[in-house]
Amino acid sequence: MAKGFFGLLFACLLWNTAVAQTPPEYPSATIYAQLKKLGVLGSVLYVAAHPDDENNSFLPYLAKEKNYRTAYLCLTRGDGGQNLIGPEQGIELGLIRTQELIAARRVDGSEQYFSSAYEFGFSKTAEETLNIWNREKVLADMVWVIRKFQPDIIINRFPGNSLAGHGNHAASAILSQEAFTAAADPNRFPEQLKLGVEPWQAKRLLWNTYNFGSLNTTRPDQLKLDAGGFNVLLGKSYGEIGGEARSMHKSQGEGRPRRKGPVYEYFATMAGDTARKDLMEGVVADWSRIPRGGMTMQTAVEAIIKNYEFEHPEKSVAPLFDLYKQLQQLNDKGNWWFKKKQEIEELILACSGVVAEATTEVEYAVPGEKLAVNLFVNKRNPSDLQLDQVLLNTAAEQSFDTSLLIRTAPNTNFSFVKQFTVEPGKPFSQPYWLAKPMDGIGNFHISDQQLVGNAESAPPYSARLVFSMNGISFMVNRPVQYKYIDPVRGEVYQPLNVITPVVVSLNKDVVLTNVELLGKGKQTAGSLLLQYKLNFSAAALPVTIRIMDAEKALVTKDTILQAEAGAVYAYPVDLRSITGSVKPARISAEVEYTLNGRKHVFTHYLKIIKYDHIPSINYFYKDNVTLVNEKIVTVPKKVGYIIGAGDLVPEALEQLGYPVDFLKETDLNDLQLKKYDAIVVGIRAFNMHEWLSAKNDVLNRFVEQGGHLVVQYLKSNQVGDQKVKVGPYPFSMSGIRVTEENAKVNFLLPGHSLLNFPNKISAKDFEGWVQERSTYQANPIAAPYEALLGMNDTGEKETNGSLVTARYGKGNITYLSLVLFRQLPAGVPGSYRLLANLVGLPAAK
Repeated sequence: MAKGFFGLLFACLLWNTAVAQTPPEYPSATIYAQLKKLGVLGSVLYVAAHPDDENNSFLPYLAKEKNYRTAYLCLTRGDGGQNLIGPEQGIELGLIRTQELIAARRVDGSEQYFSSAYEFGFSKTAEETLNIWNREKVLADMVWVIRKFQPDIIINRFPGNSLAGHGNHAASAILSQEAFTAAADPNRFPEQLKLGVEPWQAKRLLWNTYNFGSLNTTRPDQLKLDAGGFNVLLGKSYGEIGGEARSMHKSQGEGRPRRKGPVYEYFATMAGDTARKDLMEGVVADWSRIPRGGMTMQTAVEAIIKNYEFEHPEKSVAPLFDLYKQLQQLNDKGNWWFKKKQEIEELILACSGVVAEATTEVEYAVPGEKLAVNLFVNKRNPSDLQLDQVLLNTAAEQSFDTSLLIRTAPNTNFSFVKQFTVEPGKPFSQPYWLAKPMDGIGNFHISDQQLVGNAESAPPYSARLVFSMNGISFMVNRPVQYKYIDPVRGEVYQPLNVITPVVVSLNKDVVLTNVELLGKGKQTAGSLLLQYKLNFSAAALPVTIRIMDAEKALVTKDTILQAEAGAVYAYPVDLRSITGSVKPARISAEVEYTLNGRKHVFTHYLKIIKYDHIPSINYFYKDNVTLVNEKIVTVPKKVGYIIGAGDLVPEALEQLGYPVDFLKETDLNDLQLKKYDAIVVGIRAFNMHEWLSAKNDVLNRFVEQGGHLVVQYLKSNQVGDQKVKVGPYPFSMSGIRVTEENAKVNFLLPGHSLLNFPNKISAKDFEGWVQERSTYQANPIAAPYEALLGMNDTGEKETNGSLVTARYGKGNITYLSLVLFRQLPAGVPGSYRLLANLVGLPAAK
């Protein structure tokens, strides 16, 4: 795949939502709602396994109707799922879904937490999940989050048995029940108690039962409540808010309606005191839970709410400062003290109409280079609040005079630019869970305990602003962000990232070094391009480029550069010089330079993922390239590809030497399709495009005239509210999956052309597979379809719907639920040989 130098994998402009990083706004109704929340001291932790497992209508009910502090603990980041909006898989998909969860929490008013568990793919049992995850580590993560968050109640989305429908789901419930008890036990994970947390016993553990189609786990004797109420301050019901939050899961195609009317939720008590009439039964959820002074705080909060003037929120600033002073005098400075302190500070700013931001005009900061930060403040309401000081958390913390602001009138812009040098040792920006190699295939390695549970990494720079009034002061943080004006989206805020002085990349993830065109005897060693970008300027810079395997340099090149910041330099790699007798399986690149007498070596590549509904994502990784040295035979064919959900199969076809045309609805006509030997349909395409079913007759005629139609997996038999039409014969897919990537494969029709031409497929071609074998197999299979392969997970019956094919006229139609879309980017040799056979299947003579 031609990754492009800065790794812009897939820029999707489907959603014009330039609010991903935009600072929150506080209209008067929102301020009033936050004042009401100020009087509530109850908390709920919701627990499940994946992004989109949360109950999106119930969370805003908790956070915005009951005003509880609400959080979702998602054990994984959704790394092992399938991506409907682009080609990202694995950790990159996890990065996208992390931001989609954070975006959903912005909508429903809840907080987001994670454990170190990696979603390794679909799991059929909790036992398998807990064997792959480090069970004790994930349990420790959950205990840590519970001890930090201190929920009054914990709610599981799933039960701990087969009714959960997924091994990860059941495991989340099993571990949650264990964590409910372990968090209160000082003998469990005692090392955590040295880091500022204390044992915590939640009042009860509940299961939020559900009615999912044919699976109804609700019962008349369970606690029942209506979470579909209408919030007059927001002008929306919680079902509507839930629909908006759910629709942030765009990579999963989870767009949902904004539901109106009753939304009934049911709960069964799993541990602790039984709740019969209310979720918070027996929990004191107001200021009276704070001894010595709590009731005084409650009275003061109620008075502020009662006297609030919607058209003059600034009149609440002085009473809020009085409340802040009372808070300082409380002896109990636990979790709630810090939470309410922060709420009061933000309410003071909101009532004063303060907007405060720190921005740059560049997206990247480079160690050793200058960075200019624009600090902007406007107090738009006439309050006595003043700004005393602004500090930047640079290596030598800088403080700036703000006395001018004290004398300015309301709604006056106050800004100034400060420039500093990014410290040479400043760590580059990296999602904290990717800072070190994973622990096996089940867990991210997180060495800093204080980071465990956090949704994302802290920004590299923040501005700290000190406000005061009547001798009382407080400090708030604002991240330094990259801000620009987009001609379509308008004002856009994005994260500021610290990057390395040199960024190194190789332009492909996989290179096939031994492709032979049948009958020509021609072999190719493939092509590869090393590129590196310098993020600084220097005269006569000595640079050394190396291509490395695991042990040594295979290629070395020295050069002298007149280096310019932002310049990209390229070096074509002659693979023939390194794929002789050695034949390395993986290679990487490094760039070394000497500056001011010091050597610097850089090996990492910056990948950028951009979608409009979430902030831009940047992460570094060592850019290894997999060399597939096994012989792969191809036959000359012209291939058309119909894009479905994101995958990298077209790039794999091009690596095999096939010219690929991307086909749209207008291309599906008899005349246009005559030029192709094979048409490959992308994953889930029949579930995404109604026009494919409408054009089924055209595709059938293509097959009848001698073409080969290869249909990659469908997730359902529906497209919208219609049944899909696939091929000339009755066809149906199922939910049958084989999730063990090393499951034995039996050859049911070993003499079939698909398994013999132009490559002889054997058990060796199924070695080294990743994550799973097949998904959503064809079932039932009726003649004239033929099943070529059989396979099964441990303890299950063999299934045979992973590769089925049928002759129609002179051509063939094949349904493929083998997960080649995962194996090809991983450089599994057998997946390329199978793909070459699928394209090369000959027509009938």
